[in-house]
Amino acid sequence: MVINISQNHSLVNNWINELRDVNVQQDRLRFRRNIERIGEVIAYEISKKLPWDETEITTPLGISKSTTLASQPVLATILRAGLPLHQGMLNYFDKADNAFIAAYRKHHQDGSFEISLEYLSSPSLDDRVVILCDPMLATGASLVKTIEFLKREGTVKEIHVVSVIASTEGIEYLRRNEPQVHIWCGAIDEELTAKGYIVPGLGDAGDLAFGEKSQS
Repeated sequence: MVINISQNHSLVNNWINELRDVNVQQDRLRFRRNIERIGEVIAYEISKKLPWDETEITTPLGISKSTTLASQPVLATILRAGLPLHQGMLNYFDKADNAFIAAYRKHHQDGSFEISLEYLSSPSLDDRVVILCDPMLATGASLVKTIEFLKREGTVKEIHVVSVIASTEGIEYLRRNEPQVHIWCGAIDEELTAKGYIVPGLGDAGDLAFGEKSQS
């Protein structure tokens, strides 16, 4: 299942336009907040797909019959670029458990790269719904590796991948390797460069959100 939430011409389009705009990108606070907003919207949409239980709430004047989320998901993010998107999800799933993964591209002199995973902090994932945040779904390689990494922590019930912008190639790669995963994104771009960058995309989400990193 792939859900592109900007197809319905919602406010998400405005936020994505600002994220892409080279002039607006200079405002880091605005950049982070727009990603956070997209996370909030997708969290709301994902919540509709999760199981709910019937419940009774005692008010000062009586009993209200309603529904409540059956169990909290685990919110997982790939450091560091995923943090604003993760925060948006956490704003809505405010009682969720959390997992953090350090994954990055280890580049070689010939221009190729491999995905390096160096850190995972996670609760047990047995029979849990996992929502994995990464703002850019480019080649899909890092997400596939991360999902494999997470599955070592337990038998996951369901996985949702959340991205701001995804490439068609990355979506196809992820679906081939993890066909059970639900993919949510703010926009889908067709082009992917030889170095694995989305075009038109928006650039390096981590650098734009938090500042350029040392290349050493």
